[in-house]
Amino acid sequence: MKLHPIAALAAMALAAGAAHAQATQGVSKDTITLGSIQDLSGPLAGFGKQVRLGMMLRVDEANEQGGVNGRKLDLKVEDSGYDPKKAVLAAQKLVNQDKIFMMIAHIGTAQNLAAMPVQFSKNVINFFPVTAAREMYEPFHKLKYSFAATYYDQIRLAAPKLIKEKDAKKVCTIYQDDEFGLEVMRGGEAALKSIGMEFAEKTSYKRGATDFSSQVAKMKSSGCDFVILGTIIRETIGTIGESRKTGFNPTFLGSSAAYTDLIHKLGGKPMDGLYATMTVQHPYLDEASQPIRFWANKYKTKFNEDPTVFSVYGYGAVDAFIKAAQKAGTGLTTDSFIKAMDTMVIPPDMFGSAEASYGPQKRLGSDLSRLSQITDGKWKVVSDYVK
Repeated sequence: MKLHPIAALAAMALAAGAAHAQATQGVSKDTITLGSIQDLSGPLAGFGKQVRLGMMLRVDEANEQGGVNGRKLDLKVEDSGYDPKKAVLAAQKLVNQDKIFMMIAHIGTAQNLAAMPVQFSKNVINFFPVTAAREMYEPFHKLKYSFAATYYDQIRLAAPKLIKEKDAKKVCTIYQDDEFGLEVMRGGEAALKSIGMEFAEKTSYKRGATDFSSQVAKMKSSGCDFVILGTIIRETIGTIGESRKTGFNPTFLGSSAAYTDLIHKLGGKPMDGLYATMTVQHPYLDEASQPIRFWANKYKTKFNEDPTVFSVYGYGAVDAFIKAAQKAGTGLTTDSFIKAMDTMVIPPDMFGSAEASYGPQKRLGSDLSRLSQITDGKWKVVSDYVK
């Protein structure tokens, strides 16, 4: 059946309109809708809440200054409870119902991996997820942008130096039996290989475990004097607490997943001495650096709680989005954002992040991290960026 010329034109206009609408989902004349999935009710709820508040602080600042190229930011946050299945449902809601322009600072490795296919089917970028897994930028996908030096690289680069410094003879690892823990463990394997060693003992636990006595007993009996931790909050505290109780006192090295004030707040004195890899530093309210102190107190005034490094991750993710979206100009689309992002060089910020740069084939801003150690109940930066 041949269409009447006018009907054909109308159909073409409709199709063009639909394509245009699809290309700019989440961008209206005066609003950009951003989505984020956080753990607000599961084992990482402490982190998830902080990421959300950090994002809100930056969104509010931007909106008070007139938004991004005249558009206000609207941030929609869903809860995954740190469950990949719930993350899929949250992504479906944000992408298909809320029509978000971009997913930003989604927390968790398995959760991001589960949600990405939902986003990518609708051309929605996964921007600065709060996980340091390699899959956040590998294999290459134009819709992936990652800011976090990988758990693998953190441990691969930091461990050899610290092992030598401590003159450690036997290295063990305890790790979470999932994508996150395996990344840390593999980074440890690569680190040890580079100095002609291998793990004396490897032991794992299931996500959500609370008892680590058998794992600690295993590491103690193999005489380890250095332990690489593929653990997050309560597993870090549980492992170190159990170790101290049984008189097992190796050097403990965790990844950035263990770099949180909750470790020393909840674990107390036994946590002193723990090392962790990190990038941006924890924003203590009495921080010596005036800009961090000012920022931390602004956050505290607004939300009536102390900020954390996860607040900084959330804040930084939105800040980077704003910089690239401003560069993309008023005709904001996924393609124009990618074009802008692929020329971005983000300088170090007040929290001491390394310089980050992106390009048409470069989806990780920086692979560098540095070391902090808990001393007298506070994280202290103890190394420069390890290359």
